[in-house]
Amino acid sequence: MMAFAEVNGQRLYYEDTGGTGPVVVFSHGLLMDHEMFAPQVSAFRDRFRCITWDERGHGLTAVAQPEPFSYYDSADDLAALLTHLGVEKAVLVGMSQGGFLSLRCALTHPDRVVGLVMLDSQAGTEQEEKLPLYQQLISSFMEQGLTPEVGTTIANIILGSDYPDSEHWKEKWKTMSAANIGNNFQTLASRDDLTERLSEVSQPTLIIHGDADIAIPMERAQVMADEIPDAELVVIPGAGHAANLSHPDPVNQALDNFLKRL
Repeated sequence: MMAFAEVNGQRLYYEDTGGTGPVVVFSHGLLMDHEMFAPQVSAFRDRFRCITWDERGHGLTAVAQPEPFSYYDSADDLAALLTHLGVEKAVLVGMSQGGFLSLRCALTHPDRVVGLVMLDSQAGTEQEEKLPLYQQLISSFMEQGLTPEVGTTIANIILGSDYPDSEHWKEKWKTMSAANIGNNFQTLASRDDLTERLSEVSQPTLIIHGDADIAIPMERAQVMADEIPDAELVVIPGAGHAANLSHPDPVNQALDNFLKRL
């Protein structure tokens, strides 16, 4: 089912496979949308109710004149979406930015979260040495549109240099407005550091991380594995930032093992 939920002052686009199985909500990364979890929905829809959605400033949820927001707002969006769908509790799977908001949802709405999956994500803020590069990239994107150079750089960071379907995502990026690009990046760059709060995460947590992720180093995944009381780390050899797209089979296997344990 494809629909919109008017919740929390937003009009959130979502897709819901329906069914009576346990609920798994997938939250995408920066510049991506609900479609990035197609390999996971295809693999799990027969046994689980899979919900994907477009976060603020992304995909079909994006608005022409976006307002500043935080990932706590996005966490509230997610909780409100669950309420809208009549879901009491769910497993949250978040890739990168989706992990930022899912972690905040687990901390601020713990009674709604059965389990947490952090996919190529982190609890900390961006590495200071990377921020100027990202800022330059985003500024160029906003001012000139998606030039071949900018498109290739972004694709390499998120999808990896050898991902076969990069052009599909580049076409999506070309449709993003400068206002949403800038607003989304400001949220990413200004988020708070939750490292000191990881011990408060009460839910079973799976951390999946590609060992070739150039956006978020493996050490950040290890910190979460060390600090979250009930956490397991699964490393995906050769995978970059969007491991669920580039290496769906090992990611799905790790997810399957985790969901069976829950």
